[in-house]
Amino acid sequence: MMPLNSNRNRGSMTVPIYLMLVFHNHQPVGQFDHVVEHSVNVSYLPLIEALENHPAIKVTLHYSGPLLDWLKHHHNEIIERLRTLVARGQVELLSGGYYDPILATLPDEDKIGQVQKLTDELNIVLGYEAAGGWLAERVWEPHLARPLAQAGLRYVIADDTAFESIGFQDQQMFGYYLTEDQGCPLAVFPSLTPLRYMIPWETVDNVIDWLRDQSFQLLTANQPKLALMGDDGEKFGTWPGTYEHCWGDYKYVEHFFTTLEKNADWLQTTTPTLYMADYPPLGRVYLPTASYMEMDVWSLPAEAAQQFDKLRRAMNNSYRQDVTRFMRGGIWRNFMIKYDEINHMHKRMLLVSNKVHDMRRGRKRDTALDLLWAAQSNDPYWHGVFGGIYLFNSRVANFGSLLAAENTVSTDEVQMTLTRNDFDCDGKDDVIITGWPLNAIWSPGHGGALFELDYRPAHYNLFNVMTRYREAYHHELLEAAADNTLITPLSPNPEPDNARIKVVRAKEPGLEQLLLYDWHRRGSFIEHFIAPSTTLDEFYKAQYAEQGDFVNQPYTVLVAMCNGLESSLRLERSGHVWIGEVHRPVTVQKAFYLKQHESMLRTTYSINHEGDQPIELRLGIETVVGFDGGQDLHYCSLRINDAPERLLLNAIREFEAVTRYTTDTNLRNLTLRTEINRPCFLWQFPLETISLSEAGFERGYQGTVFLHLWNIHLAPGELWQVTFTQSIQQTATRN
Repeated sequence: MMPLNSNRNRGSMTVPIYLMLVFHNHQPVGQFDHVVEHSVNVSYLPLIEALENHPAIKVTLHYSGPLLDWLKHHHNEIIERLRTLVARGQVELLSGGYYDPILATLPDEDKIGQVQKLTDELNIVLGYEAAGGWLAERVWEPHLARPLAQAGLRYVIADDTAFESIGFQDQQMFGYYLTEDQGCPLAVFPSLTPLRYMIPWETVDNVIDWLRDQSFQLLTANQPKLALMGDDGEKFGTWPGTYEHCWGDYKYVEHFFTTLEKNADWLQTTTPTLYMADYPPLGRVYLPTASYMEMDVWSLPAEAAQQFDKLRRAMNNSYRQDVTRFMRGGIWRNFMIKYDEINHMHKRMLLVSNKVHDMRRGRKRDTALDLLWAAQSNDPYWHGVFGGIYLFNSRVANFGSLLAAENTVSTDEVQMTLTRNDFDCDGKDDVIITGWPLNAIWSPGHGGALFELDYRPAHYNLFNVMTRYREAYHHELLEAAADNTLITPLSPNPEPDNARIKVVRAKEPGLEQLLLYDWHRRGSFIEHFIAPSTTLDEFYKAQYAEQGDFVNQPYTVLVAMCNGLESSLRLERSGHVWIGEVHRPVTVQKAFYLKQHESMLRTTYSINHEGDQPIELRLGIETVVGFDGGQDLHYCSLRINDAPERLLLNAIREFEAVTRYTTDTNLRNLTLRTEINRPCFLWQFPLETISLSEAGFERGYQGTVFLHLWNIHLAPGELWQVTFTQSIQQTATRN
């Protein structure tokens, strides 16, 4: 590459500047084919065609491993066209974690392995030796420099907010810097937020004017500036409304590329490797733990995120950018505090990672490693404007890969094991039973709940549900509904007359009434003591008075036994139940039994009244089932007492005299059958979250809760018992 002519006089002409365009293209593990196909047609393919028509425009592209695999199998012609662009030096390719994981939270062996796998794949498939890497969600932590350098990378792209937070001025971010960890160097390019916000939303002329304004000052090193924009490729066509803007009648990208070509005398596109070959780094840098600004805010608790956003807006409105540049939200790891389900998935991944890396080297270990890495895909490990952890299919895919990796390590030939350790790193021991065909994980410190039950032959976690959490953006829905400014498909005026009004959309009316929040993590075999007057609707909405102190309180492990063929776990809590104004002592014991080579879990409850007066209790035992597609009768169903009628899993219902019921999924070809030796009232309701996407607020099915209810009379010292038997079959109802 010939450097731009930098001898031009600032007083007479514009000083040359380079523009670096980086497009991050990714589809998660488990993504639906039709979703990927849509992105191919409206984002990925149009960009390739535009580059073919504008050979002078150089860009940098990142394709995650899952997307690259999909393209190889479904659109190999795109691979060939991309190979041609790479061969003529127009496109530089980025490596990174193969399955686009949050690299900072992986064991170093997995960091390095994932990067090397994608680097090798790019070399084999596209004939390119990648020198740089894309950081999933641009999550950076200082220790990353060493393993990334060891994986063969020379540079990465980070967000400019990380530079701003340590005092860098805007004019210092038009180039690249060197960082290191333990003497391992790595170049870091800042991605500029102004460009990310302008392209493709601002007019092309405004973008060009901004770049011209930036070029009026040379860097300290007397070298041309580099302005880098790194962002999602899906922003150019896949996001709602962007296809028509970028490729349709407006033809933003065509206009942009043409304008860049017309201004080539002072503005040229380049790539990181080409720029590094001609120009040195601007200096050294040690960046703090950071991501892009939005991600840092999303990781905050809901109330704190609202406060932060309000404060930042106030500062911006007061033109106090000198203050806002130092304002930061949380860090990505906060998601493991904000959502127990994310922490559980992450620690489960680490558990399997240890097992896989203990394997003897060979093809079997290689297979297990690839499955493990697929389970590290970042998509269900966070939540912001996009689905993240709320995307059921992403959670299913990660757990599926994780269990497939674990199956590769150990099969049905290995004996059952029981371990007690602090699995989720909260300071309280958990109990893990690993067997065939079932795995199970309990948390004695949190109500003795069973939070994971795996059916290993199908690679499926049956209790993969989501708790209903408060989100910072929920207030927008409530305010819009209260002001009658919420736009839904039933709204008479789909767009406001005043363009300055912020548009709040919802995919269906009434979603503000479904903003329900749980006060404990949802799981199975959680005990509730509720008032006789409590209704199903109150319990469903988590707007009732819990009269016992058992739900999320610690249980004592009385027995934890495993002889390789069978396992027993017995938990106990001596607690209290409010009956009127009196706090009555009640002891709950629950005993779990699993046997190797049997797909059955037996749970026996013993309720003992230790007071001196007879008491009346209303006991509810909560269980869950997590079948994706449970909102559609074509995919999943419920049957009560073996009745022929198939019922929806996402309904709110009450049943009487229930002794058995089945939930099944045609998607996973599984049936979970529950039998109870005492007839019960059965309450059923869905866990549904209201999340915000590019298209507006939407409802998402996250699993189903069942509450088994009994009215119990206990004399002093009397013992009451009930037994649950849950069995799993690899068959499902097809009609």
